[in-house]
Amino acid sequence: MQKRSGKGRQASKGKKKAGGSNKKVFPQYVGKVQMTREGFIFVIIEGQDDDVFVKASKTRHALHGDTVRVAVTREKNDTKRREGEVVEIIQRSERPFVGYYHTVGAQAWVLMQSKSMPYDIQVDAEEAAAMGAQAGMKVAAVVDRWDRRDHGPHGHLVDVLGMPGENDTEMHAILAEFNLPYRFSPEVENAADKISEEITDADLKGRKDFRKTFTFTIDPADAKDFDDALSFTPLENGNYEIGVHIADVSWYVRPGSMVDKEARERGTSVYLVDRTVPMLPEKLCNKLCSLRPHEDKLTFSAVFEMTPKAEIKSRWLGRTVIDSNYRLDYDQAQQIIESETPLRDSQPLQTSGSAASADAELIEAIRTLNKLAGILKQKERAAGAIDFDRPEMKVEVDEKGKPVRVYQKVSKEANWLIEEFMLLANRTVAEFVATGGQMNGVAQKNAKTFVYRVHGEPNELKLENLYTFAKGFGYRIPTDAPTGGRATAKNLNQLLDSAKGKPEFAALENLALRAMAKACYSTDNIGHYGLAFKFYTHFTSPIRRYPDLMVHRLLARYLDNGESAKKDKFEEECRHASERELVAADAERTSTKYKLVEFMMDKIGEEYDGHVSGITEWGMYVEIEPTKIEGMVSVRDLRSDFYEFDEARYRLVGKRRHKQFRLGDPVRIRVKNANLEQRLLDFELIENPTEYGKQ
Repeated sequence: MQKRSGKGRQASKGKKKAGGSNKKVFPQYVGKVQMTREGFIFVIIEGQDDDVFVKASKTRHALHGDTVRVAVTREKNDTKRREGEVVEIIQRSERPFVGYYHTVGAQAWVLMQSKSMPYDIQVDAEEAAAMGAQAGMKVAAVVDRWDRRDHGPHGHLVDVLGMPGENDTEMHAILAEFNLPYRFSPEVENAADKISEEITDADLKGRKDFRKTFTFTIDPADAKDFDDALSFTPLENGNYEIGVHIADVSWYVRPGSMVDKEARERGTSVYLVDRTVPMLPEKLCNKLCSLRPHEDKLTFSAVFEMTPKAEIKSRWLGRTVIDSNYRLDYDQAQQIIESETPLRDSQPLQTSGSAASADAELIEAIRTLNKLAGILKQKERAAGAIDFDRPEMKVEVDEKGKPVRVYQKVSKEANWLIEEFMLLANRTVAEFVATGGQMNGVAQKNAKTFVYRVHGEPNELKLENLYTFAKGFGYRIPTDAPTGGRATAKNLNQLLDSAKGKPEFAALENLALRAMAKACYSTDNIGHYGLAFKFYTHFTSPIRRYPDLMVHRLLARYLDNGESAKKDKFEEECRHASERELVAADAERTSTKYKLVEFMMDKIGEEYDGHVSGITEWGMYVEIEPTKIEGMVSVRDLRSDFYEFDEARYRLVGKRRHKQFRLGDPVRIRVKNANLEQRLLDFELIENPTEYGKQ
């Protein structure tokens, strides 16, 4: 079964044309395909802001996710985007396409209803039946080939997901779509189960013993893996000894082991709306490496002597053993911070859950650490850290996975307390390795190969667009102000501070975020622009991030005065980890989008206030209040005028009446349609009838 519009035949003709003789030499690039429902594609080229548009007839059968070589036949100008044609498919994507299994006689297909795959995939009916596929089921298929004369692609099933509409089916479909596993193989589970739970004298050799030091964890209420803890000891000189203790996953997961290979391939844990797909098997992430209270746990720690003004007098890095006194959730810790209960042993602050009665030692520790965290945060802001504060919306689901509530997750001091000390540990580890400095009596001669978390400076052109947009709202951006580094960060912070509480704030913050470079992993340290750190890494979450596990291994090696690791090998590992992070983030967003559309299924026809959150040539996106759920108002449905897209100023402009829709503009919409399969919401604008009355 081919695509109904016959795009497959058009693509075959396009192949002949692309391969034909042409004396003019066009520039060629390698990029990845982003496909549309209509069959045309965009080729995304790494390091270039502008993609290349390719008509359906010139794709050479390239599909979503494929790596291709594209010839640019027309460069971008004021009115048109770059256009080209595919000249070679370098590599087919290994990511499956999810669709519905369908048979006609002895033939079988996977029928597509995807916004990125317009062609049905022919598969072997006998193989599919052997896997348990039945008509109407959701399945995942990989494309193997699309020969020149075929009307559509051929492939094979990689998974049978279940009946449509069932929550597990739909969540597994999202994981399959991004080629993410949702179970561990028996071999990996068995390998994890064989890791001993006993802590021996050999395990403790060379570790600092913190088991009698006051220690606690703060995590979300529903967390099962506790990979970080804080210890707190007041010193006689008026300073504090503060320990940041991280689960020593590298002690249990050895390089090259079966568990390690699986963790490396996954790269990160994935957090869908209703479930976590962990990087490590349960025995490791929820038991052995989870810093549960009143249990001896092996850790890797950063320990600081800090003054009441948050000045660091000394630091130490190394392997430790702890025994946590308390397990608190963020609400419990926040209650301690906010409470006005006097610090008296005879009248301890009462909390709920595992912290049944918070004693004076815990109260003092949390309140002191909170003050120190506030000072650290102020220092970062003064150094040029950019403070984005976008609301994080969460979807609450019932026991069957049905969305019942959309609410804003609010971060308070307890969250910032943990965040600041994790940031401190991360940059301390990075600085030690990057500067070739001294730690624990070990002096390095030179900086050594390491895994850094880096973030480059913003895109200058996108910053200019942001400033132009801001001026339209009356914000003054000094034209003679210095740019780059701290100066740009200062300008951005001042702009966002002055816009807070105003209707256009969300639009300005969104444009500022678009101007930012993407953070990634690299062996080349360029610093972290957004945090204003010269040195930064990820050290504090080895249960859920593979780069942290690599950092632990390298740090242990260098603390033992080991030789520098091979840069090329670790640069490749950084590239892989960055790619896995992006895939996981896409899957997480997709699951949230699915549940948001599901949440709106019974709200067709209802009206909401909202604001314009995005503008394209085909319409505008509107984010409704208070849930921040986003849908599309098609430009075809705007009856008051014929609207044209002004890309430079992020607006739609009416051709006759000159009415404008800009980012941030308040609007009222009606929910028109909710497409769960494609995870799309359609809104219609509630317009004043007089605007499109007599012309």
